[in-house]
Amino acid sequence: MQPPVHARSPSRFFLLMGLSMALSTTVPGVFAAPESAAKNKAPLDAVASDPAKLGWMVGSPPPANRILRFDDGSYFQFPALRWSVSNFRQLMPTMNVSRGLGAPLPLPRAEREDIDSVSFTPLGGNQPMSWAQSLLANYTDGIVVLHRGRVVYERYFGVLKDDGQHGLMSVSKSLAGTLGATLVAEGKLDADKRVADYVPELSRSAFGSATVRQLLDMTTGIRFSEDYADPKAEVWQHAAAGSPLPKPKGYTGPRSYYDFLQTVKPQGRHGEAFGYKTANTDALGWVIARATGRTVAQLLSERIWQRLGAEQDGYYTVDSIGTPFAGGGMNAGLRDLARFGEMLRNDGVFNGQQILPKAAIDDIRQGGNKGNFAKAGYKLLPGWSYRDMWWITHNEHGAYMARGVHGQALYVDPKAEMVIARFASNPVAGNAANDPTSLPAYHALAKYLIASPR
Repeated sequence: MQPPVHARSPSRFFLLMGLSMALSTTVPGVFAAPESAAKNKAPLDAVASDPAKLGWMVGSPPPANRILRFDDGSYFQFPALRWSVSNFRQLMPTMNVSRGLGAPLPLPRAEREDIDSVSFTPLGGNQPMSWAQSLLANYTDGIVVLHRGRVVYERYFGVLKDDGQHGLMSVSKSLAGTLGATLVAEGKLDADKRVADYVPELSRSAFGSATVRQLLDMTTGIRFSEDYADPKAEVWQHAAAGSPLPKPKGYTGPRSYYDFLQTVKPQGRHGEAFGYKTANTDALGWVIARATGRTVAQLLSERIWQRLGAEQDGYYTVDSIGTPFAGGGMNAGLRDLARFGEMLRNDGVFNGQQILPKAAIDDIRQGGNKGNFAKAGYKLLPGWSYRDMWWITHNEHGAYMARGVHGQALYVDPKAEMVIARFASNPVAGNAANDPTSLPAYHALAKYLIASPR
């Protein structure tokens, strides 16, 4: 059985936003992917596609064949995307996630040289691979490993440096889900209330009759296809609505994320099956905004980023009216993402303060309905579940993770006292392309750190 479409090729949302404005069909308001976006070509390997060596956007101005633009989609075509994921703010409007004005909290360091040689067998393989080899296999841009709160491993590749920021892609969903779980734990959101109780404008959409819990766990019955080969798939309409670029002449569709969410139609029944659909997170962002009076960007700054001792501001990409893209628009420094994971590992405590309620972290860790998750057909994730927009492994270590297209990951292993934050620019969007050499690598390192602590 083939994995579901969204497992093979999750949202390439930033590419769609640019292309949907640059390429319209003869039917006003309907957007189609160019033929080149659907072709499968053997990609350059990590060394040959190194964005620093290829010299994208270098010069005043850069050579014509090294200029990347948002409005024509060139910025997100491989291998150019390897530069773009570390430079989104140069290409599109954004909203800041302030770290505040206090001094950053340094992470203690105890770096180890033995990690590169940790060995594992990839899923479905029969030959061992080393940790160092896996980083090239997955087009890693940067990776940090914390063990017991200390940096034991840190590497950067390509154009990403330790003071740079990188797109989190759908790891952004888990940040929004964490905010949602926090508000539920604090009684500011009622998980059993309908979405329309918080956002009356959604009462006529498929979201209106769903509960906040169904939104958080992505068990809503909504019609939202992420099949990029289908020019009429809802993901194209979502992208067109969310693009900050001027709409083409004759466009009559939704003009913002809020507009689009009101058009979503029902499909299936709420609460019966897990379905990974980006629009759920944007709807959650609207619910959060109504419940708190703050956007996800503002709330993330005030509740978490300013209290973590973060080194850098983060930022969200936004639509034409400044709505942050909750489903995939967050960008951050690598060590700051690791700080966020370490705070979760410690039951919401970091920098000597209880940043998030322990009840919210416990709710994430418990996981969701395994039966509902199994219906989605993720063959590489047997026994997993989804809760509060986090992916729960249910392995013997109780590990859970945030996942984003092209290889973004935040992996928390409570038993091993380990957190891994990784940025990547894999040419294949779907995590099924990197899971075989990522998931067993994470677990092998966790077991190694348990067996060989320092």
